[in-house]
Amino acid sequence: MAVSKEPILKRCKSLGISPAVMGVAKETKRNSSDNRRKKVSEYGLQLKEKQKLRFIYGVLEKQFYHLFEIAQKMEGQAGTNLITLLESRLDNVAFRMGLALTRREARQLVTHGHFEVNGKKVDIPSYRVKVGDVITLKESSKKSEKFKQIIEGTKGRLTPAWLDVNSEANSAKVLRAPTKDDLDYEVEEHLIVELYSK
Repeated sequence: MAVSKEPILKRCKSLGISPAVMGVAKETKRNSSDNRRKKVSEYGLQLKEKQKLRFIYGVLEKQFYHLFEIAQKMEGQAGTNLITLLESRLDNVAFRMGLALTRREARQLVTHGHFEVNGKKVDIPSYRVKVGDVITLKESSKKSEKFKQIIEGTKGRLTPAWLDVNSEANSAKVLRAPTKDDLDYEVEEHLIVELYSK
């Protein structure tokens, strides 16, 4: 699988994202809105929004387009559905639960088999959780020094309203499908729909 080696802070600055969205506490020195480049074209704006979402969730173009195709077939608006699909990924849920410092780390921890969905081990980061699913940290992983450090490092992180997180049991229940209102970053998802509809 392809791995992005680009520095997170540099990429955040170019896409206009706060590093906190990526789980990185350090802010950039200069204001991210300080952009001295010429006016961006309509295509440039659309491309930037797509790259922003791909970067935040760490998905490749082929996978991202496949999710877009699924989003188009679902009821409702394709852009909103795309956000719901991305937020429902198991690696993102692990990050939102505070059991990973970044989504990249969450993806690795899921791949290493540290999480269970409804009592069954799932090691696929792109696994989509559904309403009613219970995601838990494996019993053997709870004793791990690594997870103790992660939990300490993510204390105070806000959890989204669509997840009922039980920090004592290191588990979470999906109460409803995530929506755009639950996001901690700004995105113009209609621009992505326009880009792919050309």
